[in-house]
Amino acid sequence: MDAVTCITTRKSIRGFLDKPVDKKLLVEIIDAAGRSPSYKNSQPWEVAIVSGAKKEGLSSMLLDLLEQGIPANPDLPAPESWPPREQALIDHLYAGRKEATGMDLNDPKIIIAAKKANFKFYKAPHGIFLYQEASLSSWSLFDLGLFAQSLMLAAHAKGLGTVPQAFLTDYAPQVKEFLGIPAAKRLVLGISIGYPDPESPANQLSTDRMKPEDFVTWLE
Repeated sequence: MDAVTCITTRKSIRGFLDKPVDKKLLVEIIDAAGRSPSYKNSQPWEVAIVSGAKKEGLSSMLLDLLEQGIPANPDLPAPESWPPREQALIDHLYAGRKEATGMDLNDPKIIIAAKKANFKFYKAPHGIFLYQEASLSSWSLFDLGLFAQSLMLAAHAKGLGTVPQAFLTDYAPQVKEFLGIPAAKRLVLGISIGYPDPESPANQLSTDRMKPEDFVTWLE
């Protein structure tokens, strides 16, 4: 698979087979992601991978916090609003998902259901958490985003599926304590990883993208 094909065929997977990924393959993928560029080669990324009983314990804790109605406390607060162009794209996504799955993501009850699915890692055998020193600048957040993209592309190239999950950071203090991550670190993203389930209805939906003419300005 060439690089362009890998980029254009990758999509978020929300249904996984009950099949663990060999640790050597996970290491290979993480090693490839580590080749991502970063400001002054600072490489501002740290990774925790959960599997087996540890993942199940974390999932149970997150579901319990949700059921108790504990307010979310992510290290990166969720956006409170979006500019018109971005909001229009979000609305288009929600409409597409409602048509394809019957789930209205503007419904608070559906959001709760979506969080529960996230907290169960969509039945993926492994969960990946990306974090870094909280004192790092916005440039380092950008660098960690590059790392996350490289990781997901490397996984796709090896026949695996991934989905980036902001919801997995909702209870950042509790997650960090459970995983032994120092409280001073910044929990940025969770990613479920495993072998995609081709029969999963959730994996049938593919989101569209803007065309270059919608966001590129040519200056000559």
